[in-house]
Amino acid sequence: MKIYVDSADISEIESALALGLCDGVTTNPTLIAKTGKSMEQAIKDICSIVDGPVHAEVLSLDEEGIFKEGLELSRISDNIVVKIPMCHDGLKATKRFSEEGIDTNVTLIFSASQAILAAKAGASNVCPFVGRLDDISVTGTDLIDEIVSIFDNYPEIDTKIIVASVRSPMHVIDSALIGADIFTIPGKVLTQMEKHPLTDAGIAKFLEDAKKFT
Repeated sequence: MKIYVDSADISEIESALALGLCDGVTTNPTLIAKTGKSMEQAIKDICSIVDGPVHAEVLSLDEEGIFKEGLELSRISDNIVVKIPMCHDGLKATKRFSEEGIDTNVTLIFSASQAILAAKAGASNVCPFVGRLDDISVTGTDLIDEIVSIFDNYPEIDTKIIVASVRSPMHVIDSALIGADIFTIPGKVLTQMEKHPLTDAGIAKFLEDAKKFT
């Protein structure tokens, strides 16, 4: 099991690193826009503090544009993973990256059929979005179950499943029970995972009882 931080915020990433909860980082154009930095600078800053994979997303949707942007991103650091939106040309570019030995993440996966195609194209990772499926009244973790079951049927598939669009600790727990490989989690949800009201009550009780010994 690995935990990635779904953020481009250096302070969030540093907080996770301090707890040993940052095996890698996933970014996207929306997260990077919040930093006010250019794509290149934001990725460079993250790579300067993170040793694990850093996923950086292309903006093009045509094969040549995706491939060109991906090559440029891969030159920023050795730990870059090129993040590619699920589309026809994206699959074609994914195959080319695979042939070049460049790691990829095919993102915006919303069906098992998409995950199958991405894996066959040579994707290093697929990124199903559980929260966005929940938003349209479809149980997102059911998709994780389907993909895990399918990939388990075929040992030659070494594509990793990254659970994305994580909105709550339950998304993590349910996906972990299913057997997903990686969870990319926003800082807010990582903090929620630390908390439990009974833990808080227990600490308060211990501190109260400890006063009896002073």
